[in-house]
Amino acid sequence: MADWIAINRRNSRAVQTMVGWIFWDPGAWRRYEALGVPEMLGYIAARATPLSPAGPDAVIAAFGSLSPGAVRFVFELVEANTTFAEVWSARDEAVIEGLNEFVPDILSPLADLGPLLWPVVDQLPTVGRVLFAAHARMARPTDEVLSGWHAVNCLREWRGDTHWALVAAAGLTGIEASILHNAWLGYERDWLPASRGSNPDEIAEGWATLKRRGLVVQGEVTPPAIALRQQIEDETDRLTTLSWELLGERTANWFAQVFEPASEVLLVRVDQTAGPNYQPASRVR
Repeated sequence: MADWIAINRRNSRAVQTMVGWIFWDPGAWRRYEALGVPEMLGYIAARATPLSPAGPDAVIAAFGSLSPGAVRFVFELVEANTTFAEVWSARDEAVIEGLNEFVPDILSPLADLGPLLWPVVDQLPTVGRVLFAAHARMARPTDEVLSGWHAVNCLREWRGDTHWALVAAAGLTGIEASILHNAWLGYERDWLPASRGSNPDEIAEGWATLKRRGLVVQGEVTPPAIALRQQIEDETDRLTTLSWELLGERTANWFAQVFEPASEVLLVRVDQTAGPNYQPASRVR
Protein backbone atom coordinates (compact mmCIF):
# COMPACT_ATOMS: atom_id res chain seq x y z
CA MET A 1 0.00 0.00 0.00
CA ALA A 2 1.28 3.46 -0.90
CA ASP A 3 2.44 5.74 1.90
CA TRP A 4 0.42 8.72 0.73
CA ILE A 5 1.56 10.98 3.56
CA ALA A 6 5.20 10.41 2.64
CA ILE A 7 4.45 10.93 -1.05
CA ASN A 8 2.52 14.08 -0.22
CA ARG A 9 5.26 15.48 2.00
CA ARG A 10 7.92 14.88 -0.64
CA ASN A 11 5.94 16.19 -3.59
CA SER A 12 4.56 19.20 -1.74
CA ARG A 13 8.09 20.48 -1.24
CA ALA A 14 8.67 20.27 -4.99
CA VAL A 15 5.30 21.92 -5.68
CA GLN A 16 6.17 24.81 -3.37
CA THR A 17 9.50 25.39 -5.09
CA MET A 18 8.18 24.97 -8.63
CA VAL A 19 5.87 27.88 -7.95
CA GLY A 20 7.64 29.93 -5.30
CA TRP A 21 10.82 30.81 -7.18
CA ILE A 22 8.85 33.32 -9.26
CA PHE A 23 8.07 35.41 -6.16
CA TRP A 24 11.61 36.85 -6.18
CA ASP A 25 12.51 36.48 -9.83
CA PRO A 26 14.16 39.62 -11.26
CA GLY A 27 12.38 39.08 -14.57
CA ALA A 28 9.03 39.19 -12.80
CA TRP A 29 10.04 42.18 -10.71
CA ARG A 30 11.10 44.15 -13.81
CA ARG A 31 7.70 43.56 -15.34
CA TYR A 32 5.87 44.52 -12.14
CA GLU A 33 7.97 47.68 -11.84
CA ALA A 34 7.00 48.67 -15.38
CA LEU A 35 3.36 48.40 -14.30
CA GLY A 36 3.91 50.56 -11.21
CA VAL A 37 3.78 47.73 -8.66
CA PRO A 38 7.37 47.17 -7.55
CA GLU A 39 9.15 44.03 -6.42
CA MET A 40 7.41 41.95 -3.72
CA LEU A 41 4.27 44.03 -4.04
CA GLY A 42 4.00 42.68 -7.57
CA TYR A 43 4.08 39.13 -6.22
CA ILE A 44 1.24 39.98 -3.86
CA ALA A 45 -0.75 41.49 -6.72
CA ALA A 46 -0.19 38.51 -9.03
CA ARG A 47 -1.16 35.96 -6.41
CA ALA A 48 -4.14 38.05 -5.31
CA THR A 49 -5.49 38.45 -8.85
CA PRO A 50 -7.99 35.55 -8.80
CA LEU A 51 -9.54 36.84 -5.55
CA SER A 52 -9.10 40.56 -6.26
CA PRO A 53 -12.76 41.18 -7.23
CA ALA A 54 -13.64 40.38 -3.60
CA GLY A 55 -11.42 43.22 -2.37
CA PRO A 56 -8.44 43.54 -0.02
CA ASP A 57 -10.17 42.22 3.11
CA ALA A 58 -10.89 38.89 1.43
CA VAL A 59 -7.31 38.67 0.17
CA ILE A 60 -5.93 39.49 3.63
CA ALA A 61 -8.05 36.72 5.12
CA ALA A 62 -6.97 34.20 2.49
CA PHE A 63 -3.25 35.05 2.59
CA GLY A 64 -3.03 34.48 6.34
CA SER A 65 0.39 35.78 7.33
CA LEU A 66 1.09 38.60 4.88
CA SER A 67 0.86 42.12 6.26
CA PRO A 68 -2.66 43.56 5.88
CA GLY A 69 -1.11 46.97 5.26
CA ALA A 70 0.94 45.62 2.36
CA VAL A 71 -2.11 44.02 0.79
CA ARG A 72 -4.12 47.24 1.05
CA PHE A 73 -1.22 49.21 -0.46
CA VAL A 74 -1.06 46.77 -3.37
CA PHE A 75 -4.72 47.37 -4.14
CA GLU A 76 -4.08 51.12 -4.12
CA LEU A 77 -1.10 50.77 -6.47
CA VAL A 78 -2.94 48.52 -8.89
CA GLU A 79 -5.95 50.84 -8.96
CA ALA A 80 -3.70 53.84 -9.61
CA ASN A 81 -1.35 52.31 -12.19
CA THR A 82 -2.53 49.12 -13.86
CA THR A 83 -4.94 46.18 -13.51
CA PHE A 84 -4.69 42.87 -11.73
CA ALA A 85 -5.08 41.13 -15.08
CA GLU A 86 -1.99 42.89 -16.43
CA VAL A 87 0.04 41.89 -13.37
CA TRP A 88 -1.14 38.29 -13.78
CA SER A 89 -0.08 38.33 -17.44
CA ALA A 90 3.30 39.85 -16.56
CA ARG A 91 3.90 37.10 -14.00
CA ASP A 92 3.03 34.43 -16.58
CA GLU A 93 5.50 35.90 -19.07
CA ALA A 94 8.20 35.78 -16.39
CA VAL A 95 7.34 32.17 -15.54
CA ILE A 96 7.85 31.03 -19.12
CA GLU A 97 11.04 33.06 -19.47
CA GLY A 98 12.47 31.71 -16.21
CA LEU A 99 11.57 28.07 -16.81
CA ASN A 100 13.21 28.23 -20.23
CA GLU A 101 16.35 29.77 -18.77
CA PHE A 102 16.83 27.81 -15.55
CA VAL A 103 15.09 24.42 -15.91
CA PRO A 104 14.52 23.79 -19.64
CA ASP A 105 14.53 20.02 -19.06
CA ILE A 106 11.10 20.19 -17.42
CA LEU A 107 9.31 22.10 -20.16
CA SER A 108 8.14 18.94 -21.90
CA PRO A 109 7.17 17.15 -18.66
CA LEU A 110 5.21 20.22 -17.54
CA ALA A 111 3.35 20.21 -20.84
CA ASP A 112 2.58 16.52 -20.32
CA LEU A 113 1.52 17.12 -16.71
CA GLY A 114 -1.27 19.60 -17.41
CA PRO A 115 -3.75 17.13 -18.97
CA LEU A 116 -3.07 14.73 -16.09
CA LEU A 117 -3.33 17.26 -13.30
CA TRP A 118 -6.27 19.45 -14.31
CA PRO A 119 -8.79 16.60 -13.82
CA VAL A 120 -7.36 16.22 -10.31
CA VAL A 121 -7.75 19.95 -9.65
CA ASP A 122 -11.36 19.73 -10.79
CA GLN A 123 -12.08 16.99 -8.23
CA LEU A 124 -10.49 18.65 -5.19
CA PRO A 125 -13.04 19.95 -2.66
CA THR A 126 -13.35 23.72 -2.49
CA VAL A 127 -15.19 24.09 0.83
CA GLY A 128 -13.03 26.27 3.08
CA ARG A 129 -10.45 26.69 0.33
CA VAL A 130 -11.29 30.07 -1.12
CA LEU A 131 -7.93 31.01 -2.63
CA PHE A 132 -7.67 27.64 -4.34
CA ALA A 133 -11.21 27.94 -5.70
CA ALA A 134 -10.44 31.42 -7.02
CA HIS A 135 -7.31 30.14 -8.79
CA ALA A 136 -9.08 27.09 -10.19
CA ARG A 137 -11.76 29.27 -11.82
CA MET A 138 -9.20 31.28 -13.82
CA ALA A 139 -8.94 30.72 -17.57
CA ARG A 140 -6.51 27.92 -18.25
CA PRO A 141 -3.56 28.90 -20.43
CA THR A 142 -3.41 27.73 -24.00
CA ASP A 143 0.36 27.41 -23.68
CA GLU A 144 0.87 23.79 -22.59
CA VAL A 145 3.88 24.50 -20.34
CA LEU A 146 2.17 27.39 -18.60
CA SER A 147 -0.96 25.29 -18.23
CA GLY A 148 1.02 22.61 -16.40
CA TRP A 149 2.59 25.24 -14.15
CA HIS A 150 -0.82 26.71 -13.29
CA ALA A 151 -2.14 23.26 -12.40
CA VAL A 152 0.80 22.81 -10.02
CA ASN A 153 0.05 26.25 -8.56
CA CYS A 154 -3.52 25.16 -7.86
CA LEU A 155 -2.19 22.22 -5.82
CA ARG A 156 -0.05 24.67 -3.88
CA GLU A 157 -3.00 26.91 -3.07
CA TRP A 158 -5.18 23.93 -2.09
CA ARG A 159 -2.59 22.80 0.43
CA GLY A 160 -2.11 26.37 1.63
CA ASP A 161 -5.81 26.90 2.25
CA THR A 162 -5.95 23.62 4.17
CA HIS A 163 -2.98 24.70 6.28
CA TRP A 164 -4.57 28.04 7.16
CA ALA A 165 -7.82 26.32 8.10
CA LEU A 166 -5.82 24.31 10.64
CA VAL A 167 -4.08 27.46 11.87
CA ALA A 168 -7.46 29.11 12.38
CA ALA A 169 -8.80 25.99 14.12
CA ALA A 170 -5.86 26.24 16.55
CA GLY A 171 -6.98 29.78 17.39
CA LEU A 172 -3.89 31.45 15.94
CA THR A 173 -3.68 34.72 14.05
CA GLY A 174 -1.36 35.15 11.09
CA ILE A 175 1.24 36.95 13.22
CA GLU A 176 1.08 34.31 15.94
CA ALA A 177 1.41 31.53 13.38
CA SER A 178 4.46 33.24 11.87
CA ILE A 179 6.13 33.57 15.26
CA LEU A 180 5.58 29.87 16.01
CA HIS A 181 6.67 28.89 12.50
CA ASN A 182 9.82 30.97 12.90
CA ALA A 183 10.69 29.21 16.16
CA TRP A 184 9.85 25.80 14.66
CA LEU A 185 12.26 26.50 11.80
CA GLY A 186 14.97 27.77 14.15
CA TYR A 187 15.30 31.10 12.33
CA GLU A 188 16.61 34.17 14.08
CA ARG A 189 13.98 35.83 16.24
CA ASP A 190 11.10 37.46 14.33
CA TRP A 191 12.68 36.95 10.92
CA LEU A 192 9.64 35.26 9.41
CA PRO A 193 6.91 37.69 10.49
CA ALA A 194 9.12 40.63 9.52
CA SER A 195 9.69 39.06 6.10
CA ARG A 196 5.90 38.95 5.66
CA GLY A 197 5.74 42.72 6.13
CA SER A 198 4.61 42.83 9.76
CA ASN A 199 5.84 45.87 11.69
CA PRO A 200 7.44 45.76 15.18
CA ASP A 201 4.21 46.76 16.94
CA GLU A 202 2.25 43.99 15.21
CA ILE A 203 4.93 41.45 16.05
CA ALA A 204 5.03 42.59 19.69
CA GLU A 205 1.27 42.13 19.93
CA GLY A 206 1.64 38.62 18.52
CA TRP A 207 4.18 37.76 21.21
CA ALA A 208 1.87 39.24 23.86
CA THR A 209 -1.14 37.18 22.80
CA LEU A 210 0.96 34.02 22.65
CA LYS A 211 2.17 34.79 26.16
CA ARG A 212 -1.41 35.14 27.40
CA ARG A 213 -2.13 31.70 25.95
CA GLY A 214 0.88 30.20 27.70
CA LEU A 215 2.67 29.50 24.41
CA VAL A 216 5.41 31.99 25.26
CA VAL A 217 7.14 31.99 28.64
CA GLN A 218 9.89 34.41 29.65
CA GLY A 219 10.05 35.73 26.11
CA GLU A 220 10.58 32.34 24.47
CA VAL A 221 8.32 30.06 22.47
CA THR A 222 7.60 27.00 24.62
CA PRO A 223 8.12 23.34 23.67
CA PRO A 224 4.32 22.77 23.67
CA ALA A 225 4.01 25.65 21.19
CA ILE A 226 6.59 24.03 18.93
CA ALA A 227 4.66 20.77 19.26
CA LEU A 228 1.48 22.62 18.22
CA ARG A 229 3.24 23.92 15.11
CA GLN A 230 4.44 20.40 14.31
CA GLN A 231 0.90 19.09 14.79
CA ILE A 232 -0.40 21.65 12.28
CA GLU A 233 2.24 20.54 9.79
CA ASP A 234 1.46 16.87 10.30
CA GLU A 235 -2.27 17.46 9.93
CA THR A 236 -1.66 19.47 6.76
CA ASP A 237 0.24 16.51 5.33
CA ARG A 238 -2.52 14.12 6.40
CA LEU A 239 -5.38 16.19 5.00
CA THR A 240 -3.83 16.96 1.62
CA THR A 241 -2.97 13.49 0.33
CA LEU A 242 -6.06 13.49 -1.88
CA SER A 243 -4.42 15.33 -4.76
CA TRP A 244 -1.80 12.60 -5.13
CA GLU A 245 -4.23 9.76 -4.54
CA LEU A 246 -6.36 11.11 -7.39
CA LEU A 247 -3.29 11.42 -9.59
CA GLY A 248 -2.31 7.83 -8.80
CA GLU A 249 0.76 6.28 -7.23
CA ARG A 250 2.67 5.74 -10.46
CA THR A 251 2.21 9.31 -11.70
CA ALA A 252 2.83 10.76 -8.23
CA ASN A 253 6.17 8.96 -8.09
CA TRP A 254 6.95 10.10 -11.65
CA PHE A 255 6.27 13.66 -10.51
CA ALA A 256 8.88 13.32 -7.76
CA GLN A 257 11.47 11.81 -10.06
CA VAL A 258 11.06 14.44 -12.75
CA PHE A 259 10.36 17.64 -10.83
CA GLU A 260 12.30 17.22 -7.61
CA PRO A 261 15.70 17.78 -9.27
CA ALA A 262 14.37 20.88 -11.02
CA SER A 263 12.97 22.19 -7.75
CA GLU A 264 16.45 21.98 -6.23
CA VAL A 265 17.78 24.13 -9.08
CA LEU A 266 14.99 26.63 -8.53
CA LEU A 267 15.64 26.67 -4.77
CA VAL A 268 19.21 27.72 -5.49
CA ARG A 269 17.67 30.48 -7.58
CA VAL A 270 15.67 31.59 -4.53
CA ASP A 271 18.89 31.63 -2.49
CA GLN A 272 20.42 33.92 -5.10
CA THR A 273 17.51 36.30 -5.57
CA ALA A 274 16.05 36.44 -2.04
CA GLY A 275 18.22 34.58 0.47
CA PRO A 276 18.52 31.19 2.17
CA ASN A 277 15.68 31.75 4.65
CA TYR A 278 13.05 32.48 2.05
CA GLN A 279 10.67 29.86 0.71
CA PRO A 280 10.66 28.07 4.10
CA ALA A 281 8.20 25.41 2.93
CA SER A 282 10.89 24.26 0.49
CA ARG A 283 13.55 23.92 3.16
CA VAL A 284 14.40 20.65 4.86
CA ARG A 285 13.91 21.31 8.56
